[in-house]
Amino acid sequence: MLDIKLIRNEPEAVREALSRRGAQAEAALDRLLDLDRQRREVLVGVEERRNLRNVVSEEIARAKREGGEASAKVQAMRAVGEEIRTLEARLKEIESTLEEELLKVPNLPEPSAPPGGEGDSVVMLRWGIPREFTFSPRDHLDLGAGLDLIDMERGARTSGSRFAYLKGDLVFLQFALVQFALQKLASKGFRPVVVPVLVRDEAMYGTGFFPTDMQQVYRVEADGLNLVGTSEVPLAALHMDEILEESELPLRYVGYSSCFRREAGAAGKDTKGIQRARSAERPCPGTSRTFVE
Repeated sequence: MLDIKLIRNEPEAVREALSRRGAQAEAALDRLLDLDRQRREVLVGVEERRNLRNVVSEEIARAKREGGEASAKVQAMRAVGEEIRTLEARLKEIESTLEEELLKVPNLPEPSAPPGGEGDSVVMLRWGIPREFTFSPRDHLDLGAGLDLIDMERGARTSGSRFAYLKGDLVFLQFALVQFALQKLASKGFRPVVVPVLVRDEAMYGTGFFPTDMQQVYRVEADGLNLVGTSEVPLAALHMDEILEESELPLRYVGYSSCFRREAGAAGKDTKGIQRARSAERPCPGTSRTFVE
């Protein structure tokens, strides 16, 4: 989540950065700046009245000690107290709305990243030479179905489209690949972790999946939990709300989990084959993480 101070102090720089990643930021930033202005105005009103109440309360106490009359001031302070309660409620409402709106704004892109979307990406490195075939290669689904290693028909009958049963040697291959990845990264200092696949909303907000990607998430309403679409979520939440000592850093983890994603709104994109898996390696401040999914 962006710091509102950054948006307040450098609004044009934030607008430019978000426009580079294709975000429609103009109206959103104007809304945030307006909410921030309202919050600060109401906060000043609350603090002024609190200060007035403290000062007059001392005057009332002094008057009572000296046997003077303080009923008018007492009555006035009751009115001030009511004003404070009204303003505090308003402040809470504004701060809640401000936080909700901030969660909708994407992070700023890395300055060297090219503007635009995936189609504007720049190749930074190539490794190896793509293999050339003397025949028309077949994809994983054709090969797996032909060898009775992938069963889409029974998977669809059991769970719906794009689900599959993996069988035989393909099962051993899957776990061999998992072992390969875990052992390779463990040898580089990453600690293996099998993470929970059901998480609270806080973990989804903390990793940026909520509120923007709610439609992609399978939710268990009865328990207020969410099935993760990547082990990144519970792995990042491993030290949620903790303050780590600098001497403990860096912490490196490699996480493994089943991943669940609805792929809502894919509009036909990447629809062939079994439910897609994801893999990623991403660093974050204070904690280095690699995800194998």
